[in-house]
Amino acid sequence: MSDSLRVGLVGYGASGRGQHAHLLREVGQRITHVVERDPSRAAAARTDWPGVVIDPDVATMLARAAELDLVVVASPTGSHMANVNAALEARLPVVVDKPIATSTHDARALARTAEAHSGRLTVFQNRRWDAEQLTLRQVLDSGELGNVHTFERRWERWRPVPQQRWKELDVVAGGLLLDLGSHLVDSAVQLFGPVVSVYAELRSLTTPVDDDVFLALHHAAGPNGVQVHSHLQTGALVGAPGPRTRVLGDAGAYLVTSFEAEPTPFSVVDDVPHTKRDHAHVTHEGWIVRGSERVPVSRAPGGPSDFYRAVVRWLTVGGPVPVNPWDAVRTAAVLDAARESSREHRVVTLR
Repeated sequence: MSDSLRVGLVGYGASGRGQHAHLLREVGQRITHVVERDPSRAAAARTDWPGVVIDPDVATMLARAAELDLVVVASPTGSHMANVNAALEARLPVVVDKPIATSTHDARALARTAEAHSGRLTVFQNRRWDAEQLTLRQVLDSGELGNVHTFERRWERWRPVPQQRWKELDVVAGGLLLDLGSHLVDSAVQLFGPVVSVYAELRSLTTPVDDDVFLALHHAAGPNGVQVHSHLQTGALVGAPGPRTRVLGDAGAYLVTSFEAEPTPFSVVDDVPHTKRDHAHVTHEGWIVRGSERVPVSRAPGGPSDFYRAVVRWLTVGGPVPVNPWDAVRTAAVLDAARESSREHRVVTLR
């Protein structure tokens, strides 16, 4: 297998075209097959990838499995189970968009199927490669914050008129808990370890699905004996988004007030560039704060395309799996516990 993979992409919508296709091109890969029924999206795929084969369904694409090196599943979450299973049964490696599935039961089933097929499954938890996450990892490793006790992260939007798409309408596979909550939980676990209990408040303010989410996670105690609490929030009806990230320790705090160059009313002076273009020239990623003292933190190198660089190494030279699917199973368990907690108004302990 050469470094240039022949990729079959399932779905050419906001995720397939807007994220996966963009990142695959950035790292020099070729999309040779696209599963897409929508005529306008199929036309966009032909424009973007001259010579691409447009298939009406996954079965048609997999009938020519020998022409592919990788399948990327960027279809709606409700179809992940069927599409990933089909690709694995065709003996092809798979990247599946997050969340891996709509429930822990289905996530676990996919992870087990992948193990039965040589473990050729990974999950697009691309936010692990954000400069924000990488920089925070360096800050934690440096010990500058001392013993960390609280992690806060927000992913909030002002969207008073919902978009008419499955993420806002599908009561099984849609909603912010699954969509953005899977990123938030994965980030917290990557930084602070396993979750032992969950408290959640989920509301549907403007859509049939949850569009206002608060999670309180208690992590297992670390080597220092401290049990970190993560407070994670995402909402669509937030006219004043809060600070993106705040990490509190007994020796200081780490603060990021904006996300992807979107300012908030709580921004530190000179912290938020006016445009995303300006953002590219900012060399720091947040601040170490101790009361009135604040020191900029140099941004760690990295970005979302590094996920697909890791995929290429995984498939061509036997590098480590970029994201272990069992990590996604554990995230699914937290999200299931959040539903239970919100429904029953109680803290849910994870086994």
